[in-house]
Amino acid sequence: RGANRASDDGGKGGMTAQPGEVVSSVSRVLVPIVLALVVGGLILLALGKDPLAYYDYVLQRGLFSWSGFQQTVIRSAPLLLIASGLIVAFRAGIWNLGVDGQFLLAAVAAAALAPLLITSLPSWLTIVICCAVSILVAMAWSLVPAFLKAQYGLNEIVTTLMMTFLGISFANVLVKLPFDDPDNSVPQTMTLPVADRLGRLFDTTIHSGIIIALLAVFAVHFVMTRTAFGLRLQIVGANPRAAKHAGMSVGRLTYATFALSAGLAGLGGAVEILGVWGTMRADWNPAYGLLVVPLVFLARFNGIAVIGFTLFFAILMIGGESASRRLGVPNFYVLVLVALLLIFLALVEYLDHISRQRKKA
Repeated sequence: RGANRASDDGGKGGMTAQPGEVVSSVSRVLVPIVLALVVGGLILLALGKDPLAYYDYVLQRGLFSWSGFQQTVIRSAPLLLIASGLIVAFRAGIWNLGVDGQFLLAAVAAAALAPLLITSLPSWLTIVICCAVSILVAMAWSLVPAFLKAQYGLNEIVTTLMMTFLGISFANVLVKLPFDDPDNSVPQTMTLPVADRLGRLFDTTIHSGIIIALLAVFAVHFVMTRTAFGLRLQIVGANPRAAKHAGMSVGRLTYATFALSAGLAGLGGAVEILGVWGTMRADWNPAYGLLVVPLVFLARFNGIAVIGFTLFFAILMIGGESASRRLGVPNFYVLVLVALLLIFLALVEYLDHISRQRKKA
């Protein structure tokens, strides 16, 4: 219900919101963030660390430092593509929690294919082919939960999580066995030369994958809020029975939702490999998928709003890495902040739901 109501909030399009509704929407977004930062600071204080110094390092490294800002933008590219895919799924009422597996398998495909193609094809064509193959690989990996959902109505939360665990393990097997580079002692694929990766923008380290990600976000926002196809997906998500009575093919729309969501996550994997790493090591798993979920909910499934929240989270990730080294705080402390954000987001949603019910009564 929360997903569908958030979808309704994010899809009002050109309707004029009342001042009270605007204040309520803004507070439901800002309150969880502020509470997560405050409680996170109290935890740091209890551990003997200075929370103000920690947050200062986060901002200095992740936003106000030129090199840190570039790293923040680079980190945002795969996050935005994953967020785009999740917006498609959540607006259609489908919980595609298998994006990490789809992301990694697509990354393996790009990492294995690119060094082979670059020897006989120009770099731009190599990148296009690798992105296309990665999208198809991710789509293919989503077929099983899509089939089980469309044909038997099985809960996609269970099936997509199951496919994620399988996908992570399968990706490691592919890197360690068929795609392993024998010239390296560490299990990894062959390396794509830096000169043949995604082009850099304006003499910076920022690669052109961020443009691909932004275009994807705007395209998803337009499709989901301004087209008949997007409207059909939202109707299916809100009430599958009503959609079926209206003559819509719920099964086909389910397959389309999984394909689009997984394809965008797969494109994120390709962009990360072709823009940053150029290779893929065994056991590499940034686990971006579940980390992006709270950002999508904070943005109310709005493609434009998710850009700001993704940038905020990227600042937290990049700055948090620097702050951890300087203050002796574990790197995974950022995950604590994400967990707090999820808790307070759920709490604010619950209180808002109770308030709405009382007003109706």
